[in-house]
Parts: sequence; C-alpha cells; structure tokens
Amino acid sequence: MTVTFCGHRQMEHGAEVTAWLRNVVEDLIREGAVTFYLGGMGAFDRLAASVVRESKARHPHIQLVLVLAYLNGGRDCAGYDYSLYPSLESVPRRYAIVHRNRWMVEAAHVVVGYVLHSWGGAAATLSWARQKKKRIISFVERPAPSRDESPA
Repeated sequence: MTVTFCGHRQMEHGAEVTAWLRNVVEDLIREGAVTFYLGGMGAFDRLAASVVRESKARHPHIQLVLVLAYLNGGRDCAGYDYSLYPSLESVPRRYAIVHRNRWMVEAAHVVVGYVLHSWGGAAATLSWARQKKKRIISFVERPAPSRDESPA
C-alpha cells in the first residue's frame, strides 16, 4: 500500500497534529502500508517525514520517498530512502508542483491530509484526491476522542 500526504506550508496545533499523525502512520503500517510519498515542502511535509522516519526505526521495511517537482531543483534528499521524478518535463515550471501533487495522489492508495481551509495548494490536492475517490484520512475530519481517552 502506498500513502501520500498533503498539508499546509504553515501549521497550527503542533502537538495535537504530531500525536494524530503518529497514530495514523502506525495504523496504516499495520494495514500494510509500505511506501510513503512526500513532496518535502512546508511544515506538514517536514512533520510527516519525521513521523515516518520514527516509524521506520520500528518498521525498517517501510520506505520514505521524496517526490520531486523539478528535475534539477537541487533538493537535499538526505533522510529519504530515495527520490523519484515523475515525467513532468513538458509541464511549465509554474505548474510543476500541482502536477507532482496530482501524480502522488494518483499513485497512492491513501491520502493523509492536514487541510484547514478551502483554498491553496493543499486544499486543491485534497480536492483532487476526493475526485479520484481515494481513501482520505483527514486531521479536520478525525473522530472525536472517546471519554476514556486522555488528550495527547
């Protein structure tokens, strides 16, 4: 199973999102997730990469993959198992991130989203995932904790 992430460049609710994301990633690994795609841009992507790296220490078989929007972007791929570049050579540079995000959604079985408002790139990516009928795990739409659960 392949998982990708989409979220805002800036983040609120840091501790709450971190605890939620740790649980989501562990649950997905138990369900058979092996490959995790990230675009590597913004606070949510950095957090997601960090959480997957933590999980990788317990589950060395999983792979963290940086999906590049630009072929010669000079991105540091340290901390990822490998990087890949979807065939975006014919896409104008200003649309490369949008096309890369759509490629990640189409290649994934599950999209994990931290999208708090209906505008911007993260919202557009999540909308694309809905159009493609992908399984979406959303921070905003997460179930409320039961009375027996204590806050993280």
